Amino acid sequence: MSRSVRGQSRLRLLALCCAALAAPGLASAASFEFAPAPQTDLNRVYRVDKATGEVGACQFQLKDGGVGVTICFPAGEGAGPQAPSDYQLMPSRHEREGGIFRVNVRTGEMSICYVFDDKTVCTPQAK
Repeated sequence: MSRSVRGQSRLRLLALCCAALAAPGLASAASFEFAPAPQTDLNRVYRVDKATGEVGACQFQLKDGGVGVTICFPAGEGAGPQAPSDYQLMPSRHEREGGIFRVNVRTGEMSICYVFDDKTVCTPQAK
């Protein structure tokens, strides 16, 4: 490897390190996790706030004569913030399931979240 290429690589690495230090929130763990609905003919993606457990969903919808639109379903009943913890999304392997599991990895509690009446809703958490 030539000296100039090594120098450029070092400069890029140094720039990345400086950027991470300059923006402290960006270098930390991600705040959200995303997972697709297991249903194979549904283009829906769920989002969970890993700290609060709040769940939402978005999907693509065709638009006549246009590119299309992203339709998002905000948190509704049971999908709002929960007790602070560590939450993840877990799709089932059921190919016709439109919902997704919200799991609390600290307590083992789970609930099922799905879209209902233009909102993302979740069942009560249970063990």
